[in-house]
Amino acid sequence: MSQRPIIGITTMSDYDAAGLHAPRFSNNQSYSRAVMAAGGIPLLIPQVEDEESLRALYDVLDGILVPGGVDISPRFFHEDAHPETDMPDTGLDFVETTMLPWALADDLPLFGICRGHQVLNVIMGGTLWQDIPSQYPTVFDHRESYKRKIRDYLAHDVRIAPDSRLRELAGAERVWVNTSHHQAVKEVAPTLRATAWSPDDLCEGLEGTDHYFLLSVQWHPEEMVRKHEWARRLFSAFVEAAAARKSSRVETEATLRTLNDLAAA
Repeated sequence: MSQRPIIGITTMSDYDAAGLHAPRFSNNQSYSRAVMAAGGIPLLIPQVEDEESLRALYDVLDGILVPGGVDISPRFFHEDAHPETDMPDTGLDFVETTMLPWALADDLPLFGICRGHQVLNVIMGGTLWQDIPSQYPTVFDHRESYKRKIRDYLAHDVRIAPDSRLRELAGAERVWVNTSHHQAVKEVAPTLRATAWSPDDLCEGLEGTDHYFLLSVQWHPEEMVRKHEWARRLFSAFVEAAAARKSSRVETEATLRTLNDLAAA
């Protein structure tokens, strides 16, 4: 058995680029490549439609990366949809809202990025600004990198809480980040703490207060790993936490096999 941890990455519904309009489950290669570079094995999770199948997939995972994508349905934080809120990807919403509570209960390492940052907050009881331009006063565009079509364009800095895991990994009290979102964390979930803020005071980082490894960021570090060592450290820490989880599980399973063999002898 490989000692490298298996990292689940959820997928969105879209259509292929060949003009055939064949539906597919996909996500950007940069997520998988960043996980592989950090020593993990990425496993893209399709949008299965029943809990039994999803549980079978979940049971092989050592960690979950919750990536960017379209907006989560606001029904999960008890609001009606804003006119600028995306049409939900119902299959993706089902997978994440079903699987992530299992991971939280099991204390499985979790890393949220952009939409994933927002989804983790919602799953744990927080709320979102559904559309920053119309709901939140700000002086700059949080979709700047997206609009420039430069995925790693550093659009603004963030300040980081001094006593946070993110501060330890970033190695600085401020870092410059890319930005490609129109929604943002509003009320922080009870068992999360805010760890980073944009210049207009939107929450751009979260971490769990009672979890082994639960970290999320609003920007896209997977697009920054080629040029920024601190971005690589985020993935390394996540994969290392998943590897520790895998090692612990393997040891537990070996102990149980030994006890079963002794009982049967």
